Amino acid sequence: MKTYIASTCLLLGLLGGASYANAASCGSVTIASMNWQSAEVLSNLDKFILEHGYGCDAQITIGDTVPTITSMAEKGEPDIAPEAWIDLLPEVVKQGTDEGRLIIAGTALPDGGIQGWWMPKFIADAHPDIKTIPDLLKHPELFPDPENPKKGAVFNGPQGWGGTVVTAQYYKAYEAEKAGFNLVDTGSSAGLDGSIAKAYERKQGWVGYYWAPTALLGKYEMVKLGAGVPNDPAEWKRCNTVADCADPKPNEWPVDRVVTLVAKKFAGEAGPDVMDYLSKRAWSNATVNTLMAWMTENQATGEDGAKHFLKENKALWSKWVSPEAVAKIEAAL
Repeated sequence: MKTYIASTCLLLGLLGGASYANAASCGSVTIASMNWQSAEVLSNLDKFILEHGYGCDAQITIGDTVPTITSMAEKGEPDIAPEAWIDLLPEVVKQGTDEGRLIIAGTALPDGGIQGWWMPKFIADAHPDIKTIPDLLKHPELFPDPENPKKGAVFNGPQGWGGTVVTAQYYKAYEAEKAGFNLVDTGSSAGLDGSIAKAYERKQGWVGYYWAPTALLGKYEMVKLGAGVPNDPAEWKRCNTVADCADPKPNEWPVDRVVTLVAKKFAGEAGPDVMDYLSKRAWSNATVNTLMAWMTENQATGEDGAKHFLKENKALWSKWVSPEAVAKIEAAL
């Protein structure tokens, strides 16, 4: 019996030592937080779980889609991009994975990301003939530019977003300038959101780039416009996603793969437990919309949102992590 107890204690000690070694091997990790709400809360969620569940020294770095993914593909930095919309930079991601600097660890949003040009539902209801971008471009008077009401306006996102690049290419491809529209740089995520809110409050037309899942589309009913043509993947890669391509063609905006990118060097150092978590960690658009609506209503930060999610959704996140990590995360909350 004493031999059995001693053997059991030794085994537990070895397992505990292995667990500690895995946590210690995680070391320092940099996590990219893109400047939109779902990416912000996901980066904070990863930070909390990796710190408290797996003993990592996690730091968040602020970035945008294009510079972050490009840096990871070329330099292997930062270590993790939790919510990477990789179809916006297909060649960059392919190069990074082919050259061994990038790993697609898991699918952050299994539903996919929905991007494109949107307009208010009240405009769609009043003008059922407007279903596609070509339809809309026939009516600049319905979508006035605040700075020049004689022109229509297409509102774009801030510089650094992949969607901003595609919208600028769409503007050229559909010859929106000839149709009487200006391309408006909103300057920031807040500026883009504010332009939608202002248009809704004034019951004015609005058209521009946006995406789902977001809390804002839960508050303001918007309708995504069709492209008027089917998606051509080759053309999408060749020109729609390339800022300096001079001859973009109309093209349907595909549903985006939204994955978690990991620098291969970090993946090799972090240990199997951390990579197992990153491969399993995924949530639905509905879950994200609900969380972001709570954040917006409560003026919550990404850190607040991450803690709220962990407190309210144990049944979901406990499937992503080891039993030992579940206990540590709960204790930290």
